[in-house]
Amino acid sequence: MIDNVVLVGPMGAGKSTIGRLLAARLAFHFYDTDSVIEERTGADIPWIFDVEGEEGFRARESAVLGELVHSSGAVIATGGGIIMREVNREMLSQAGAVVYLTASIDQLVERTCKDKKRPLLQVADPRAKIIELIKLRDPLYREVATCVVETDGRSPRFVVQHIAELLNA
Repeated sequence: MIDNVVLVGPMGAGKSTIGRLLAARLAFHFYDTDSVIEERTGADIPWIFDVEGEEGFRARESAVLGELVHSSGAVIATGGGIIMREVNREMLSQAGAVVYLTASIDQLVERTCKDKKRPLLQVADPRAKIIELIKLRDPLYREVATCVVETDGRSPRFVVQHIAELLNA
């Protein structure tokens, strides 16, 4: 039996939605690194980016991940950029099963286009930004992934069933 399942992938891949359902299916605790950061700071992610910059946010993210990976019986949904720090990749590789949730560019744009709580997408061309982030991050997601799961055109429940089968859980 697996200790933990960590979900990685780009913004809009479904990490939070699928994470909640997967945790319920496995009778695990669910943690979302962004939500934990917001609860602890009493501020939302865009505010943290504005005040502390991306580097300040990434430091908070690493600290939260460092705590959560020592959990047992947890599903952890991570922020899309968590993969950028080498220390985070090392923690992820020791955390349990790492599932890389992926989706097409069109799907990611559709799922994130109206969300004003994504600081990196508050640019003139969010689609171009998503493409840029995927090119940069995809190899890193794959480096730590136990398995890769496509979410395009699939219901969250189907994806959860598929992950459970892949992990024999």
